[in-house]
Amino acid sequence: MKPKEIEEEKRSTSIFREIFNMVLYLLLIVVATLLIVRYVGQRTMVSGSSMEPTLSHGDNLIVDKITYRFQDPVRYDIIVFPYKYEEDTYYIKRIIGLPGEKVQISEEGTIYINDQVLEEHYGNEVMKSPGIAAEPVFLGADEYFVLGDNRNASADSREPSVGVISGSDIVGRAWLRIWPLNKFGILRHQ
Repeated sequence: MKPKEIEEEKRSTSIFREIFNMVLYLLLIVVATLLIVRYVGQRTMVSGSSMEPTLSHGDNLIVDKITYRFQDPVRYDIIVFPYKYEEDTYYIKRIIGLPGEKVQISEEGTIYINDQVLEEHYGNEVMKSPGIAAEPVFLGADEYFVLGDNRNASADSREPSVGVISGSDIVGRAWLRIWPLNKFGILRHQ
């Protein structure tokens, strides 16, 4: 082989190696992104006013999908879960009742947990309808009772179509608001 041929072969091997490295790099980025979205966090957008004033229509959030792998949800966490009657529809609500508790809402809108008044400041309006919680709701070992912060404009555990939420159905915990930028930041749950 002549030096010129050797030089061309090196150049073509070098180009092939660069292309291979680029494709491998892009493939790794795609796989890493898919793993992060699947197991770590995902973006979701708030639709509607059921979580006003905490979350507004159009807010974009990152949902933390890891925390509940290591600890149980706690009261007042804002969670995302699928609506069981409509595919690719997710609800975002606040946990009020925990597994093993009795939840009841009076006709005046007072929330009782195990016959004790729940002292909370998220629902600023008096609830007009206790829904199914007019009668005691006994939560099972892996069940949660959720409410929207805008209690009179929320389809939540008071409605039979939503009901209590199984822990295994919880997608994750609302963690970070990324849009609008003037409200960017980590969400306070407690």
